[in-house]
Amino acid sequence: MSAVTIRNLSEETHRALRLRAARHNRSTEAEIRAILDEAARPEGRLRLGSALAEMSRKIGLTNADVEALEQAREAAPAEPLRFE
Repeated sequence: MSAVTIRNLSEETHRALRLRAARHNRSTEAEIRAILDEAARPEGRLRLGSALAEMSRKIGLTNADVEALEQAREAAPAEPLRFE
């Protein structure tokens, strides 16, 4: 698991974090993790895989369609771009 060091954090901010952690019955470190998790991965964020699956359902794409695309790709590998 990764570790992060935060330098030059003001005493006021550190005190506010400690109080917030106490209100949530967590350690200061656990509170900071929760804040960072929420900021980096908000609940209403767009999830690309889910969005693509929903789009595929709306246009009626089936597994057979995906398999046909995969077979076509395997039969004729992509050619590299030429900048001439």
